[in-house]
Amino acid sequence: LIAAKASNKDTVPAAGEKDDHSTKEEAWEKALKTTVVDMEVGEFRGHKVSVWDLLHSKYIPKENRKELLELYQAGELTLEQVKMVVRTIVTKAEAARAEELASEHSPRAESPVAEADDTHLLEDK
Repeated sequence: LIAAKASNKDTVPAAGEKDDHSTKEEAWEKALKTTVVDMEVGEFRGHKVSVWDLLHSKYIPKENRKELLELYQAGELTLEQVKMVVRTIVTKAEAARAEELASEHSPRAESPVAEADDTHLLEDK
């Protein structure tokens, strides 16, 4: 991601445009790095985390991160919208992970009980 940004800066033809572009880039990037979110899930529980760090966490797939950054840079998403989307993705990803972990352990614990209940129902009939 950083290498791509550096190459983009190099492709701007005029020095004046290059300076304007890098200033804009720094502004949006700085906004993402300085805007923090209180997270109550996963490894971020109880911490204030920058939107930038959340975007680059294991919870945000590379494609989603790229799309969010492009939309934000283009002005199609506000910082507040990016923050909300990132929080939602991280929260849902962590909830799905927790549910997956629970379901891996639950069937083993519940299956003997479920089988015993089924057996008793058949005997009662």
